[in-house]
Amino acid sequence: MSKILFISCHAVLEREELALLTELGHDVFSLHGAYENPEGHPGLPRPSIPGMKYHENWAEEGKTFPRTEIPDSFLKHFDCIIVMHTPAILINNWSRMKHKKVIWRSIGQSTTGVEQCLAPLRNDGMKIIRMSPKEINIPKYIGADAMIRFYKDEEELGKWNGEDKRVINFTQSLKGRRLFCHYDHVVELMSGFDGSKVYGTGNEDLGPLNGGELTWDFMKGKLRDTRVFAYGGTWPSPYTLAFQEAFMTGIPVIAIGKRLAQELPGVEHLDFYEIEDFIQNGVNGFVADDISTLRGNIYQLLNDDALAKSISEKARETAIQLFGKQTIKEQWKKFLEEL
Repeated sequence: MSKILFISCHAVLEREELALLTELGHDVFSLHGAYENPEGHPGLPRPSIPGMKYHENWAEEGKTFPRTEIPDSFLKHFDCIIVMHTPAILINNWSRMKHKKVIWRSIGQSTTGVEQCLAPLRNDGMKIIRMSPKEINIPKYIGADAMIRFYKDEEELGKWNGEDKRVINFTQSLKGRRLFCHYDHVVELMSGFDGSKVYGTGNEDLGPLNGGELTWDFMKGKLRDTRVFAYGGTWPSPYTLAFQEAFMTGIPVIAIGKRLAQELPGVEHLDFYEIEDFIQNGVNGFVADDISTLRGNIYQLLNDDALAKSISEKARETAIQLFGKQTIKEQWKKFLEEL
């Protein structure tokens, strides 16, 4: 068993990886994280973490310093440090951290600039776990020690029925993050289909499309019961939690293609989008760069129950192969044993 200091920038990803590391028998503490106390709180989008120990003394000690200036006296409690993205935490603490086993966990937000600023740490012994093989295409890529995708629990998501013949999307602040969440494409894709909804915080500016924020149980229910999931993704992530959860549930996914996902005006061009590698058109979903084609696919799925059922079954099979919890758990186990 290792004592692991976990430093997160994303509450849901934090919860899932803390839960997995706990199941593997490690003693994990999330500094200033959403799950610093594994019970969490009612405002979090995911439940508490069973079996994870609460280190109240470490939590109290952590109140005395920012994450960018973690003292040696605190780091001495841990054998291993995992930092999710956030280059500043690694850079500002490196002189104190580098004597430990330090892992940078990518979350699909790296760019050329991020790779360049972390290159000296990589050369000084920092280990890297990537979330997608597509990250190798980032200019100035600094390598990887493992590629471990984020997971979805196949026992928790599934049993799709699609009886509610509507189109849904899960995105936080879709219009507010307009360019980077492909707002225009998503709205064009969903418009005109009766009862279409976008679920997530910060979507009050969407008018009738706004479905509000859902609890985890209601979210799973929407994915299970609704006929079609419209996917636009976020720049520059190869895939997102929303895609994983939809794919694992088996709700048929209609996704924009690589050109629409990657060609954003005014930002660095990156070859990052992995959805076209996951979806085989007409077999386990639909993906295209033409919105009218995708809208035609939505009409097909809304009106052809047999096609929707077949797509659903194949999507879930693919999702389990890619993101299944037991597969990812074994990859983490192997990596940490060999670290």
